[in-house]
Amino acid sequence: MGYLDSVLQSPNQIHAEEQPVTGGGLSQNGKFSYGYASSAGKRSSMEDFYETRIDGVDGEIVGLFGVFDGHGGARAAEYVKHHLFSNLIKHPKFIADTKSAIADAYSHTDSEFLKSENSQNRDAGSTASTAILVGDRLLVANVGDSRAVICRGGEAIAVSRDHKPDQSDERQRIEDAGGFVMWAGTWRVGGVLAVSRAFGDKLLKQYVVADPEIKEEKVDSSLEFLILASDGLWDVVTNEEAVDMVKPIQDSEEASKKLMKEAYQRGSADNITCVVVRFLENCGHSDSSKRVSGIQADTSKRHSGDSSNQLPGKHSDSSKGGSH
Repeated sequence: MGYLDSVLQSPNQIHAEEQPVTGGGLSQNGKFSYGYASSAGKRSSMEDFYETRIDGVDGEIVGLFGVFDGHGGARAAEYVKHHLFSNLIKHPKFIADTKSAIADAYSHTDSEFLKSENSQNRDAGSTASTAILVGDRLLVANVGDSRAVICRGGEAIAVSRDHKPDQSDERQRIEDAGGFVMWAGTWRVGGVLAVSRAFGDKLLKQYVVADPEIKEEKVDSSLEFLILASDGLWDVVTNEEAVDMVKPIQDSEEASKKLMKEAYQRGSADNITCVVVRFLENCGHSDSSKRVSGIQADTSKRHSGDSSNQLPGKHSDSSKGGSH
């Protein structure tokens, strides 16, 4: 949620389903599992999207995970879900220079979405919190206030920064570009938008950029798991609390469901989407029942109307979520 009037129903919003959407899977090489849970929560419409995808690129098994929280309708979040990772894995330097490929993919996806918006008279935008697994590297990139947190050596560590207009460097960047930040219930760009970076938002694009901050972490025996979530979780659950909830739950899907349910019970007023990726290679945990021949198995539990955008030879499991 980002716009001042985002609590109002938009014709471009997706109506919430009756049940949350949950699922998960395991990489073919047994190095990581993932789970997701997504719910409209207490809202009547759904603007959260997510993507969980395992692909093969130049002989490498690559994991791509993302949470996208829309504002001003669902258009931007849905577009980013469908295009960001496809643009990334097509980048010629994806393996050789993954950081620059991520930055280019964010920029290209943003510009292409803005081109597609010419006929729209209502501005739409989206956050993105993404994690890319390539070999023993974990690269986390984000714009907006969806957040990524890892558990390393038992400790909660934020590996992304929420992009808020009142942060001194973000405020300076906005003002240098000719914009302003003012208080309207919270600090907002132009008195309207509560995040300082996002996809879309064409009317504020001069100030609200889609330039990701990227952090790289080494995947080793001390790295236990990763949490990606929209602010529907982080508004009511601290980083440390989230990590403590996930620690005893080895099943990544169950861990995601636990986070989603806890946020709902604590009174989160927003859509809630959580993705958990657990690193298995060095901790001795594996679930062979989820393996299939192919890149990985998925154990999603979808409402009957849902479908994934699975492609031959690839696995992509993504949805818009459902309501509580």
